[in-house]
Amino acid sequence: MRQVSRRSILKLLAGLGTSGLTTAAMAAVLQACRSPSTNRGSPAPPGRPLGAIRAEHGKLVAADGHEVRLTGVNWFGLETPNFAPHGLWARNWQDMLDQVEKAGFNAIRLPFSNQVLEAGSLANSMDATKNPDLLGLSGLQVMDRIVEGAGRRGLAIVLDRHRPTADAQSELWYTDRVSEARWIDDWTMLARRYRAQPAVIAADLHNEPHGAATWGDGNPRTDWRMAAERAGNAILSVNPDWLIVVEGVERVGADTYWWGGNLAAARDHPVRLARPDKLVYSAHDYGPGVYPQPWFAAPDYPRNLPAIWRRHWAYLPAERIAPVLIGEFGGRSMGHDQEGTWQRSLVEFLKASGLSYTYWSWNPDSGDTGGVLEDDWLTIDRAKLDVLSSYQWPRLGQAMAAPAGERNAA
Repeated sequence: MRQVSRRSILKLLAGLGTSGLTTAAMAAVLQACRSPSTNRGSPAPPGRPLGAIRAEHGKLVAADGHEVRLTGVNWFGLETPNFAPHGLWARNWQDMLDQVEKAGFNAIRLPFSNQVLEAGSLANSMDATKNPDLLGLSGLQVMDRIVEGAGRRGLAIVLDRHRPTADAQSELWYTDRVSEARWIDDWTMLARRYRAQPAVIAADLHNEPHGAATWGDGNPRTDWRMAAERAGNAILSVNPDWLIVVEGVERVGADTYWWGGNLAAARDHPVRLARPDKLVYSAHDYGPGVYPQPWFAAPDYPRNLPAIWRRHWAYLPAERIAPVLIGEFGGRSMGHDQEGTWQRSLVEFLKASGLSYTYWSWNPDSGDTGGVLEDDWLTIDRAKLDVLSSYQWPRLGQAMAAPAGERNAA
């Protein structure tokens, strides 16, 4: 089936309503949705507990002060009505993790919904002959397996609350079906559940705040900065090891940027956590294949990009305020067209700035970006991996003489 943009589908559904769609048609539609300092430190030595990571002067560091960078991928699906990472209809889940590891990534951002945490949310759309050990499990139990398997391979996990329910993203952190209280309760449940699992290092509190979401205006119904403080401090009260990942918003004043990508207000209105050394800001950034933003048509493109990135998010680590994780970026082309130029420019900027990233996506079924995997769910897109592998950090707990990106740059 031809894949289309998740945002296009969600806008279409909003316009049509869902009453005219059959259950099978709705499932098909949902299946199509996808749910920057140059100072380079040495990687953390083997055996370092992943949960000991903290923020320090705009960087992530292990307990002994060695620098840590996340250079990973998003593997989505748990947030959808499948209640399992996508692709398990085509291959075994452990083989998938093996391939992520062999491709040189050290982290997985794992999207989920609050709905997947419910007992009745059973994992589905899996090949029973390839994944017999997952049959009959709930989505949360599948999450347990993925987390445990990632940990055995030295892959860090960033849990990403991607959607409140399996059908769509939300502008704000709460909806009429998932209250703020439940959002926080679910996060503290996960923080307790994985407190003894060092592979889980971070909680990405809410995916892509946008629309009505504000930053620093004090409105308790819309101020995302304040909500992130409430949830982040609740998590840290039960699991003080986790990093708290706070995405930006879409709009600050008259400045409109990508959903979750605008952190321009964080300098004057920072997130205040009980453990300031656990704060990581996160931005999402996309290219012209997702939306033709005006800066892509500027006469000085792509030379204009670094200034745009610094204004919206890269100033935070550059000014040693806090680390930034680029939680999502991606596109189909790595060539010399407009989109490929943007992708290659961003990877070079992240590398030069020493920033962390999780690429969107590992999956090929992201309509507007494609993935690291090709449509057969087996073959690596070499053009993408060639660019991404120019900036990869060692797996957390694996000692190397120098990070891969530095060796390739030498």
